[in-house]
Amino acid sequence: MSLDPSQPGSEYERLGVTPTPDDGTRVSAVAPWDEATRPHRSPSRPEVAYSDTGRQVGQHLVDVHDMLRRELSELREIVAQVRDGALDAGDARSALNEMAMRQNDWTLGAFCSRYCHAVARHHGLEDDAIFPHLASSDERLQPVIGRLTEEHLVIHDAIEEVDRALVQHINHHDFERLQSAIDLLTDALLSHLSYEEHELVEPLARLGFYANQV
Repeated sequence: MSLDPSQPGSEYERLGVTPTPDDGTRVSAVAPWDEATRPHRSPSRPEVAYSDTGRQVGQHLVDVHDMLRRELSELREIVAQVRDGALDAGDARSALNEMAMRQNDWTLGAFCSRYCHAVARHHGLEDDAIFPHLASSDERLQPVIGRLTEEHLVIHDAIEEVDRALVQHINHHDFERLQSAIDLLTDALLSHLSYEEHELVEPLARLGFYANQV
């Protein structure tokens, strides 16, 4: 069962970092996945305490996701401009290619790799080190980590479909496929970011991006 950040005395209240809620709004006719099959971690025990560094690590994930949400809004606006004829699909593709999400930097690993390098300087961190660190530090997280990894692949495919739909629009002026692609990406990304925050903000605050960080 998903954790409720609004519950008095919840781990989020103790932590001081609140995951972004998913309001359930969906714009696509197709679901990217079955949300009912998502695994959930157990809440932390009441005696668990968090350091200031841990709180910053947890908040960093939310901050990164907020940037991705802003990018998604920008991308939807770009697609609307293509629809209205104010922007051609070629320019829209160029904008998509410049976005962080298109460079695969939307994944937790890439962003946190840069963050940890800035904090720990020479320590560095490989893009694929954070999930294994969390999973090995707390075995109870392994089902969640596995699901998040699967959803990353779905989102990657959704981004690629937006690009393919832009090419289709260039060649055939087919806006319906483009709208469907951006709507599916919207549902997938917003749902995923909220799920990831609810599942990982607390473990990241407790375990850090790497061993002995917090």
